[in-house]
Amino acid sequence: MPTYKAPLRDMKFLLNDVFDYPKHYASLKAGENATPDIVDAILAECGRFCEEVLSPLYQSGDEEGCKLENGEVTTPSGYKEAYQQYMMGGWQGLSAPEELGGQGLPASMGLLKQEMMGTANWPFSMYPGLSLGAMNTIQLHGSDEQKQTYLVPLTEGRWGGTMCLTEPQCGTDLGQVKTRAEPQADGSYRVTGTKIFISSGDHDLTENIVHIVLARLPDAPKGTKGISLFIVPKFLPNAEGGVGERNGVTCGSLEKKMGIKASATCVMNFDAAKGFLIGPENEGLNCMFTFMNTARIGTAIQGVGPAELSYQWALEYARERRSMRALSGKKEPDQVADSLIHHADVRRMLLTQKAFAEGGRAMLYYSARLADHMVEGHLEGDEKKAETYDDKLGFLTPILKGFLTEMGYEAANLGVQVFGGHGYIREHGMEQIVRDTKIATLYEGTTGIQALDLLGRKVMLMTQGGAVREFTLRISNFARKHVANKQLRPYAWELLKLAAQWNVLTVRLMLNARKDRDRISAAAHDFLMFSGYVTMAYMWMRMAAVAAEKLEKGGEESEAFYRAKLATAEFYYDRLLPRAQAHATSMLSPTRNLMQLDAEHMAFTD
Repeated sequence: MPTYKAPLRDMKFLLNDVFDYPKHYASLKAGENATPDIVDAILAECGRFCEEVLSPLYQSGDEEGCKLENGEVTTPSGYKEAYQQYMMGGWQGLSAPEELGGQGLPASMGLLKQEMMGTANWPFSMYPGLSLGAMNTIQLHGSDEQKQTYLVPLTEGRWGGTMCLTEPQCGTDLGQVKTRAEPQADGSYRVTGTKIFISSGDHDLTENIVHIVLARLPDAPKGTKGISLFIVPKFLPNAEGGVGERNGVTCGSLEKKMGIKASATCVMNFDAAKGFLIGPENEGLNCMFTFMNTARIGTAIQGVGPAELSYQWALEYARERRSMRALSGKKEPDQVADSLIHHADVRRMLLTQKAFAEGGRAMLYYSARLADHMVEGHLEGDEKKAETYDDKLGFLTPILKGFLTEMGYEAANLGVQVFGGHGYIREHGMEQIVRDTKIATLYEGTTGIQALDLLGRKVMLMTQGGAVREFTLRISNFARKHVANKQLRPYAWELLKLAAQWNVLTVRLMLNARKDRDRISAAAHDFLMFSGYVTMAYMWMRMAAVAAEKLEKGGEESEAFYRAKLATAEFYYDRLLPRAQAHATSMLSPTRNLMQLDAEHMAFTD
């Protein structure tokens, strides 16, 4: 059975050399204890846990899946024991405040942990991952009493958390939410309704589950302006802070899914369940946005994770599997045939996986620095700082989530292709990665929704193109520093041209949209993908610049390591980045070719 190896060398290259996390952590109050030695120790221990405990459960969990009996969900064999190790290790509270039982480390440390866990075993990582979102929501919007009641057991990992948004009649369009909350004399609410697609909605890993639920008050306005947010625990907390009586929350069924079968995706029924308002009335969606941004960044990991995992397994297979001779001549004359890795087309697939995994990781780590500042602003009560970094992160969030998950899915499919027929057989694990990865392009907003959020909301409505101008200025300033460098000059010139093109495309779409309202929707997907390819190109040039410097002046890694970075950057610019121009052409294509065909003429089946 294939196994996962934590890519610690690549992670440390980004943390220490490309993004200078030691200096970054030194600038944060929460970074006082995040010294290089501590960070290295945490990464090593988390890597060991993921390799030895989580990775072996990945395929067995898929085979067994979750079970629902008598209204209770049980997770696959080994999950409870693994979760106990996770909880006892203090991993859930890695980035939580010390006063709540956490370790008080920066938020980005949690992302590093999530990346390794999600790559080793994404279905398992979803259980504590959903809890982190609930913790963030309560910490930012809960009352002092709510924080005291819920955050300590959540931080310790004794309790789990969920987010309950989607209903049978609505997914992304939350204005259609029908779940109702009726006020009670004691200040609580009776929450009634049905939620679907609820990850970790019920399970046997924790003693309690805290549901964060969107619902409507009786006199609430229609649409999204009439939604409030509630805490609805599976078991009501008792006076001692433990688990009390069972609440009116039950799992009605488990979804039968294409993948992530070891993650319980539930239909949750709330039958006059006791709930507690969190945040102001009718502002639940605003309170949830922090949760959603956190969730979408977390989901972007499922773009990097499968690219990394599929690449690791495909690379091992390509080194061992022999088939035919390389076109340029025998590479292994003592063998019956040459290894797959000697064939150019197999190299194309492997390098595509490698470029997306390492480029995507760089995009995540770049954004994680912004998240650290945003979280610190919230915790310090500095709303101006929090808002500034939230805006910067908000622009990148749909690119991270939309682009990286699409590339992760492509990389996973390439892994199956490297294995050939064996990739289609379950025992090798490659087809599971494909099945597990597909959902990442769908939940927390489909790629199309992310694209509309990026172009329609973040670029057009909120900033009138300002978000693109600000980010491309950063890209251009970096590229200009390296124009005189003979080795880096081709990348620098390409980045400068792409930064200018990104702005021109934005302006043209803004002008076209004045005459054609459908233009934004028609162009959004291509705009998102173009943005993703350019952003990854920026990351690859940053890595190439550091690698070139280390080769000249020396670094902690081997010469081969840095040369591999330069070779992969060259591959990305020459083979993958040209895709951006196809998206540029397509986004400027007239809306007419999408909308002119009458809906009733889309098919003729009579």
